Amino acid sequence: MKDFNLENRRFVIGGVAVVIVVVYIIRLFTLQLMSDDYKRNADSNAFLKKIDYPSRGVIYDRNGNLLVYNQPAYDIMVVMNEEKGHIDTLEFCQALGITKEFFIRRMNDIKDRSKNPGYSRFTQQLFLSQLSDQEFSMFREKMFRFPGFYVQKRSIRQYQYPNAAHVLGDVAEVSEANIEDDDYYQAGDYIGKQGVEKSYEKQLRGEKGIQILLRDAHGRIQGSYQHGQLDRRPVAGKDLTLSIDIKLQALGERLLEGKIGSIVAIEPSTGEVLCMVSSPTYDPRIMVGRQRGKNHLALARNPWKPLLNRSTMGQYPPGSTFKTSQALTYMSEGIITPATSFPCHRGFYYRGLHVGCHSHASPISMINAIGTSCNAYFCWGLYHMVGNRRKYANSAAALDVWRDYMKSMGFGYRLGIDLPGEKRGFIPNGMFYDKAYHGAWNGLTVISISIGQGEVNLTPLQIANLGATIANRGYYYTPHVVRKVAGEPLDTAFTRRHYTKASRRAYEYVVAGMRASVLRGTSRSMNRADYEACGKTGTAQNRGHDHSVFMGFAPMNDPRIAIAVYVENGGWGADYGVPIGDLMMEQYIKGKLSPASEAKAAVFQKKRIAYGSSNR
Repeated sequence: MKDFNLENRRFVIGGVAVVIVVVYIIRLFTLQLMSDDYKRNADSNAFLKKIDYPSRGVIYDRNGNLLVYNQPAYDIMVVMNEEKGHIDTLEFCQALGITKEFFIRRMNDIKDRSKNPGYSRFTQQLFLSQLSDQEFSMFREKMFRFPGFYVQKRSIRQYQYPNAAHVLGDVAEVSEANIEDDDYYQAGDYIGKQGVEKSYEKQLRGEKGIQILLRDAHGRIQGSYQHGQLDRRPVAGKDLTLSIDIKLQALGERLLEGKIGSIVAIEPSTGEVLCMVSSPTYDPRIMVGRQRGKNHLALARNPWKPLLNRSTMGQYPPGSTFKTSQALTYMSEGIITPATSFPCHRGFYYRGLHVGCHSHASPISMINAIGTSCNAYFCWGLYHMVGNRRKYANSAAALDVWRDYMKSMGFGYRLGIDLPGEKRGFIPNGMFYDKAYHGAWNGLTVISISIGQGEVNLTPLQIANLGATIANRGYYYTPHVVRKVAGEPLDTAFTRRHYTKASRRAYEYVVAGMRASVLRGTSRSMNRADYEACGKTGTAQNRGHDHSVFMGFAPMNDPRIAIAVYVENGGWGADYGVPIGDLMMEQYIKGKLSPASEAKAAVFQKKRIAYGSSNR
């Protein structure tokens, strides 16, 4: 009689055996064909893939002066599978000038996957970076004693001048986030962290090359694999030519020594930034090599924030420089004409509200109001615009039109400069005040915005761009600090004109007002015979001492430079803004300062402003 239990057991055992065989076949298929883990480990034993790093693109100023270049440096790399702890640690440390404690800590960090997620004992890992020629020569003599350690030739950035740190930026080791964002990078690589080094990283970095070296069974290098046929040469990064004039930049940094503030100069006909000074600043040469981390930490902890680029990140009340934008708006909207006059008896007085002003003739028309920087004139203009019910449905609608003019002039939004971290400033609209005052507001409530106070905030870059727009009589180009990338056309974002909502006729009258400021008004200390300058002072109210502001351009009918100067707690616009702006214009237009101007520059360089903790 047939034993069915035995028969069933045989089928079960057979089925289990078949399943096991199938699992093994699938696993072998996966390992051999679908996964390259074992192949990679085998290749790591047979080959050494050595990366050849490209030379990073160099950087020049607009006149061809070399600003940033490369210098040879060396990284010490280690393959853990070859090192195996057999070296004389003391001799190794002496050759590199490091301590045994550092050696142990560094080796542990390399193997720690939480700190080094790309770790593999078969591939090269960074042990020590950026050795100089002198440091490397001492190590090279004994290198044969240290199996598993290799040298990777690199280059590090060097800076020709102690200037323009915020524009140039710096280069540092990649972070985990950088590696995750772009598979070009691996641990130990370098990347631009700030300035044009960051914003033009892909152009500057070039393309890596690779050498494939053959090893014997003992791990010794035997030469190139297949005579180098599979090697790939590195492609150097592209050179940059900046729009910056390094002599103008250096003068600006001299003039702002001991002061907090910014100077931005723009070429109106192109939007090219001629200088961008942020003070306090630092020497870019301290951000190089193994001391970079220590120096960066010291700068980051400095209460005066030297790492902050105040030109693009500082958001300030523009003060009376903003009055030019108000004149353009009121005239283009038909609120005023060039002949419209308003009273000013040391200020704006209406229904118990008083906005002070200095003494000058009254009543006053638009050109003279710009020239003398009359507060009352522009307060009256805003009051009549916001309260005009024949033209606008209500106060919020009127202010939205006002805001549209401001937006068209480049305020309230990022201009789009080719530097990281630009701030937008702030321009209020009707909804903002409806929410703040629950709908119960009028022109008197917000009158301070007409003179660049209250909720209005601009960056020094936006103030300089206002000067460039007036110089062009109604349009601007997006400001940019890179003039040329080798082998590439300039981005069309920097070659398109941006027209404002204000009329050409209004701009001509505002130019006349700024010229009147130089001839007989608040900017008259910069009046000169060799070229016609136009200017507008500003004194921005502050909790402490007022900020000194200046915006202008020159020459009047063939503008080559537009400039904004902002000195925190500098007092009247004529105290610091005008004389500094005048010296900067002379340097750029004439190519150098006269002996008298050089003496004046030396005086301003030595001037110091006492700051309290509120400026930090």
